[in-house]
Amino acid sequence: MWLLSCSVASAAPVVLEHATVHPVAAAPIADGVIVMDGARIVGVGAAGTIAIPADAVRLDLTGQHVVPGLVDTHSHIGLNPGDRQESSGPLQPAVSSIDAIDVTSVSLELARAGGITTVNIMPGSQNLVGGQTAYLKLRDGVVVDDLLYCADRRTEICGGLKMANGTNPQEPTGASPRSRMGAAAQVRQLFLEAKVRREKKAGPKKKKASEGDGGADLRLDPLVEVLDGKRIVHFHTHRADDVATALSIGDEFGFRPVLHHVSEAWKVVDLLAEHGAACSLIIVDSPGGKEEAVEIDAHSAAVLEQHGVKVALHTDDPITDSRLFLRSAGLAVRAGMTEAGALRALTLSGAEMLGLEKRVGSIEVGKDADLVVLSGPPLSVWTHVEQTWVEGTKVFDRNDPADSRFATGGWERP
Repeated sequence: MWLLSCSVASAAPVVLEHATVHPVAAAPIADGVIVMDGARIVGVGAAGTIAIPADAVRLDLTGQHVVPGLVDTHSHIGLNPGDRQESSGPLQPAVSSIDAIDVTSVSLELARAGGITTVNIMPGSQNLVGGQTAYLKLRDGVVVDDLLYCADRRTEICGGLKMANGTNPQEPTGASPRSRMGAAAQVRQLFLEAKVRREKKAGPKKKKASEGDGGADLRLDPLVEVLDGKRIVHFHTHRADDVATALSIGDEFGFRPVLHHVSEAWKVVDLLAEHGAACSLIIVDSPGGKEEAVEIDAHSAAVLEQHGVKVALHTDDPITDSRLFLRSAGLAVRAGMTEAGALRALTLSGAEMLGLEKRVGSIEVGKDADLVVLSGPPLSVWTHVEQTWVEGTKVFDRNDPADSRFATGGWERP
């Protein structure tokens, strides 16, 4: 009966009406209407201006607010602690977080309870090159392939590349660097090898198998994709000098990394603006924990916004709880960011940093029907997530006891 009711519901268009709609790419709509047909948005506008299909299921959301599905550019949900790093060496471009994600983990349910619909699942920052990230849509699924943005992970690029500098990748043993100088040198050497690989791939094919058949290279091909502009680098960096190094390496090898954390962004805001950098920040209300993050400042988001630097926010879950992602934006506003900029930092800016802005990040006709229904204004401390929709399917409903447990409880399944 449950399967039957779901199939019937999904066959008819769904209309959310009489809510305040925040499209992000346009001004808020006080008495808004959103029409979802299957996985896509087919209508957005003010009540009375949008045609509503006769067979539509209509949901009256008077007094509530609707925002795009939230985009978390940096998360570790679905990864067990032991699977977040590959500790056999500092340079791990061949490994992929796809191979370690458990999509049945309760952590994904908690994220949906926080209104998150798109996540960038990253390896940790113990390594200079931590491995390939995975872009997931938090739809229902049994295995990771059900949630990937790409259709076939064997033939398509399904995420970015995690890199890191600063103190995290400096280890006292093995081949890991002992200094920032050593770290930068190892990364440069790896990219030089990738450049050679790229040139060979672009050259004439070898006639003899003994001379090389141009087959796959698990270690270097992800870096070639970076050099070709096909794979986005997500760069963990904190201190101002480390930020400068990350940008310098990008300049040397012709790629523009998305900078993550950027704790001392406020010190180098002019440099970031000059480079047209994109910064994904974590907002914490209890700073500290390690030396390079001592001078983290919640005002960075506002300062970057004022200088025209693109800003997104992330959870780094489990560092901050995915269910409190909206709260991060509220804290950014308290520290001087505009409300519009903070909401964009949770949605469209993050989508742009993942290269997914054509599908998600705003409420527009033709985009995926990823939506969050809120009890009140998006950045109010009193507001909570009522519903989360992914591609036209409701995946969280606070009024459902089975779902509300994820919003208010812990890790144990109900």
